[in-house]
Amino acid sequence: MSNAFFQVPPAVNEPVLNYAPGSPERSSLQSMLKKLKSEQADIPMIINGKAVRTGTTKTIHPPHELSHTLGVFHKGGAEHVQQAIDAAMAAKELWEMLDWQDRAAIFLKAADLLAGPFRDKMNAATMLCQSKNAFQAEIDAVAELCDFFRFNVEYMTDMYRQQPISAPTIWNRLEYRPLEGFVFALTPFNFTSIAGNLPSAPALMGNTVVWKVAETQVYSAAVIMEILMEAGLPAGVINLVFVDGPIAGEVIFNHADFAGLHFTGSTGVFQKMWNIIGANIHKYRSYPRVVGETGGKDFVVAHGTADPKAVATALTRGAFEFQGQKCSAASRAYIAGSIWQEVKENLVADIRSFQMGSPEDFGNFINAVIDEKAFDKISGYIAAAKTSKDVEIITGGGFDKSKGYFIEPTVIVTKDPDYVTMCEELFGPVLTIYVFDDDQYDQVLHKLDTTSPYALTGAIFSKDREVIRQTTHALRHNAGNFYINDKPTGAVVGQQPFGGARGSGTNDKAGSILNLYRWVSARTIKETFVSATDYRYPFLEK
Repeated sequence: MSNAFFQVPPAVNEPVLNYAPGSPERSSLQSMLKKLKSEQADIPMIINGKAVRTGTTKTIHPPHELSHTLGVFHKGGAEHVQQAIDAAMAAKELWEMLDWQDRAAIFLKAADLLAGPFRDKMNAATMLCQSKNAFQAEIDAVAELCDFFRFNVEYMTDMYRQQPISAPTIWNRLEYRPLEGFVFALTPFNFTSIAGNLPSAPALMGNTVVWKVAETQVYSAAVIMEILMEAGLPAGVINLVFVDGPIAGEVIFNHADFAGLHFTGSTGVFQKMWNIIGANIHKYRSYPRVVGETGGKDFVVAHGTADPKAVATALTRGAFEFQGQKCSAASRAYIAGSIWQEVKENLVADIRSFQMGSPEDFGNFINAVIDEKAFDKISGYIAAAKTSKDVEIITGGGFDKSKGYFIEPTVIVTKDPDYVTMCEELFGPVLTIYVFDDDQYDQVLHKLDTTSPYALTGAIFSKDREVIRQTTHALRHNAGNFYINDKPTGAVVGQQPFGGARGSGTNDKAGSILNLYRWVSARTIKETFVSATDYRYPFLEK
């Protein structure tokens, strides 16, 4: 029973290790990579705290080394989704009645376990199953996920402190109840931290969760679940299932106790789920919370006053880190003609210095795309560009899936701002550039704003303060995360809350208190210490 107002440790961003040659973290991580590759993992679903193996297995292969098998995971069906819902509902009352500081302690402990004894395993798993280099794994799977756990605890306490005023003889209170039902967390392959945050943020607020991961991220998701269980997460609070999306949706979206969806993925899938939820709205005990981040067609626009080298570096990193498989990745750029040649020279030189291959070789900046479906889609756009009269490929353009799903970082220059790769989300290492006349800047901003249905991230480059001011205003609805003289990727929890609007999602800002508000249903309590004993008001007197 709580008998004090507890103050949680102040949240600070987890330091990012650099894995430089000779560093202890580099040798330690390399040892873990060898260890995991020498083993064959057998990964079960986790339902009600227990391992569930179905015998229907699917193999896991590194995208960069298809000949190697990391292990297998056990696929489930509709019955396992129902079991996960039953477990979540059975665990709900005890979990939501648990003192908030006990819930907080579990996720704070998870952060420290991740930053300490599980750091190498989490990074190595992400590198192997998602083909991330060591630095990209570190900033995602360790640093950002630690930040989510710690900052969400701090935001929870900030929320609980928000209380109404009270008049004389009255005490007004506001309590932040979890939702009435279970939350469905549906997570993507590209960020291990997102996979950890989408189920854990609602759980922290007292909700219980059914968690379905992308099949290409199962290997590292299993490590997240291992950490949460080691941290003391009670059975049934988060239930991890490996099922096909339509099967999960059929059970979950027809269940009366479905209370919320926490999603990151494609716009098409999100819109389809929203339609199903809307059609089934009469079946639910309460109106479900629908939270989604769904991708983008993220931009860089460089004014004639921009620093060409800074622009080139932003494009190099923003477009090609993790093979462009970030929903925030720079995939289209608008460059002023007066600086284009210098930007081009620096950009092409940077890209041609890239090494590509396995993330186990720490000298490789570029690794493989996630799977064959992604490879075929991205390479199809590149192949079409090679035959188009409207564009020029100035570097890259190669692709090969004989050993792994490798696509060269590719830069397309187009004379048509409506060319297909300026408009459609590719989710791969392809950057398309439109070079404009300097005096057409305002028209280019209008074109940029109306070309894509998305509004996730974007960046502008200029040394002119008035240009920065005008552009920031002109593009105020075009990006939920807007960067000035920096690349449009790399949002940090506690510093740049992340999310976009329009076709990019509900903009509920993961990594901020705004997201946590979606997982609670507030109740106002008014307690009167001296009750009225006469119905008559003074205005009735003669």
